[in-house]
Amino acid sequence: MEKKLFEILTTDNRARRGVLHTVHGDIQTPVFMNVGTCAAIKGGVSTVELEDIDCQVELSNTYHLHLRPGDKLIHDMGGLHKFMNWKKPILTDSGGFQVFSLSQLRKITEEGVRFASHIDGKRIFMGPEESMQIQSNLASTIAMAFDECIENPAPYDYVKASCERTARWLVRCKNEMDRLNSLPETINKEQLLFGINQGGTYADLRIWHMQQIAELDLAGYAIGGLAVGEETEEMYRIIDAVEPFMPKDKPRYLMGVGTPCNILEAVHMGVDFFDCVMPSRNARHGNLFTWHGKINLLNEKYAKDSRPFDEGCNCPACRNYSRSYVRHLIKAKESLGMRLAVTHNLYFYNNLTREIRNALDGGYFESFYQKYRNILGERNPD
Repeated sequence: MEKKLFEILTTDNRARRGVLHTVHGDIQTPVFMNVGTCAAIKGGVSTVELEDIDCQVELSNTYHLHLRPGDKLIHDMGGLHKFMNWKKPILTDSGGFQVFSLSQLRKITEEGVRFASHIDGKRIFMGPEESMQIQSNLASTIAMAFDECIENPAPYDYVKASCERTARWLVRCKNEMDRLNSLPETINKEQLLFGINQGGTYADLRIWHMQQIAELDLAGYAIGGLAVGEETEEMYRIIDAVEPFMPKDKPRYLMGVGTPCNILEAVHMGVDFFDCVMPSRNARHGNLFTWHGKINLLNEKYAKDSRPFDEGCNCPACRNYSRSYVRHLIKAKESLGMRLAVTHNLYFYNNLTREIRNALDGGYFESFYQKYRNILGERNPD
């Protein structure tokens, strides 16, 4: 019997424990994907070190790599895996969110989006076909569909028209990927396509759009356009509304979210994939995540603290250095301090999802969820 692309191993109410089989190896879910926008983790963490902190999936960005160094150059270098020396799965974001963030520099039409490069102002056109072509050149494991990510809140009529256009764009993405995967010069002929659900904070539009795109039988489905201005409870309300309409036998990806608490809540609601710049961004400013809550390493009380960031943590930073030392490095603007802090936070996120998987495997996820849902969002009292 042919092996399914995505297997659900066990469930606990809505929470799911699964595995996605890909050409670059299996992805155990729930999973956190480490964000390396320009094919590198901000904070100086190498792909060799990503292996050491149990990263399963690296995420890079279509828009940024298209601008520099150029997707054709990466293709000529053998694809993104060879270019950055990473053998495990890579997911590439389509560029839709970046185009959304250039609201002053873009014009959206049915064909796609014309916008100006944030680097040199050069005029660029990107539509569904172009996004798929760039991602095919990058040869990522998973390519994301090209969509329009809208601001929250936005007028209902605009969101509705945008959803309808994004649904039409998805058909074009699927057709173009099928074509590209059949070409002899394509590096990864087994590239997978994930569709993206949009609809702002309107539950009826979210549900309608999910029903439309589910008919295309893609490899996976993402919830996009959240954590872009709405309250956290609004985000949870939308996930709760749309989840029953997402295919049960396909991985679900909540894009660009979020805090450890967000991840725990979303797993509880049936989500499998996550990514966020938060662990590396926060770390670069001395804000660290621990199993006892958050700490701001720059606080004076840590100046003579000889303990690791998180006692019991097995990351390279906690095994070898003190809060006092890394605090000094960050305040002295020594890059090592930033790198150690980023390493810890990324390890924490990867370890968090591993412990969630262990809890699902062991049948105690609900008690794990109840224990940590508040602790992880609070300030560490020590």
